[in-house]
Amino acid sequence: MSEFKLHTDADAPEENSELFEHFKIIVDKGQSPLRVDKFLQNRIENVSRNRVQQSAKAGNILVNGQEVKSNYKIKPLDVVTVVFSFPPREIEITPEPIPLEIVFEDEHLLVLNKQHNLVVHPGHGNYDGTLLNALAWHFEQNGKNEVENRFGYLVHRIDKDTTGLMIVAKNELAQTVLARQFFEHSIDRRYQALAWGDPAEDEGTIEGHIGRSIKDRKVMGVYPDGSQGKEAITHYRVLRRYSYVTLVECKLETGRTHQIRAHFKHIGHPLFNDAWYGGDSIIKGTTFTKYKQFIENCFEIMPRHALHAKSIGFTHPVTGKKMHFDSDLPADMQALLEKWEKYLTNRNPADKG
Repeated sequence: MSEFKLHTDADAPEENSELFEHFKIIVDKGQSPLRVDKFLQNRIENVSRNRVQQSAKAGNILVNGQEVKSNYKIKPLDVVTVVFSFPPREIEITPEPIPLEIVFEDEHLLVLNKQHNLVVHPGHGNYDGTLLNALAWHFEQNGKNEVENRFGYLVHRIDKDTTGLMIVAKNELAQTVLARQFFEHSIDRRYQALAWGDPAEDEGTIEGHIGRSIKDRKVMGVYPDGSQGKEAITHYRVLRRYSYVTLVECKLETGRTHQIRAHFKHIGHPLFNDAWYGGDSIIKGTTFTKYKQFIENCFEIMPRHALHAKSIGFTHPVTGKKMHFDSDLPADMQALLEKWEKYLTNRNPADKG
């Protein structure tokens, strides 16, 4: 009897921080001894020998909870688990000179600070002008011999209009090792977001499966009963309260599509100016015309959802060194917070409450 667990959101639009597949197979009672790499090739559809061996080399094949090499001989009732990174898609990527802010780079990976209005991967409606087009240009101009393919290997993605830190692997081994870190939740990702309202607690945890909304397939719904979607956990703490909006830090334990945006919508605090999740209208505040004009001005300053991937920590896939990177808030988000600081200081006593 075999149990398969396939975790794949490769076709999900925009943010999906976990670009990997996870399989769990319980070996049949009558199984004769067989190399684990051949066993996995036989049992998993369309998986190449190279992909299996890369996963073994990265330590991503476990038998009964222990790492094994590709020549391990499986036995009846062994529990085999494997994590695969997604291979590059067969799609033509044209190099484009799109500016990138690269904060770290070596022969195995790079870390970049993604700007807003930049789609990570080509897809419907966005076949050029993407991060992969920019990476193809970067690698073509700077050390293309270090990279196994012309645009690198995605480890995770963030939304088009979310800014902040991302990791890109330069070879399949680095991608595969990092995929396991995402799977084991050992990647430390922290975001800052401006959310509508004034949360009752200074810190908390939002739990609830996330999956496609039944009413609108372009957004994600939260299903606390676990009836749909995949487990999602977001930890948050309040950094600054502005009465009607709140700056929060979010630590992701999982990385589902639109996780922070969907979770904060679910608890009644959608992100500021998040049009997809209801944050692009006045949700908290006064009825004064002056306040309405203030919010409109805020929307003009930051015409996107207020979310930034501020820091990321991981173990280097080759050297084993602990890596940590932090980034400044983008200019539009800084200007937005400065405007709220001034509002909080200067608003009339009649507005307070």
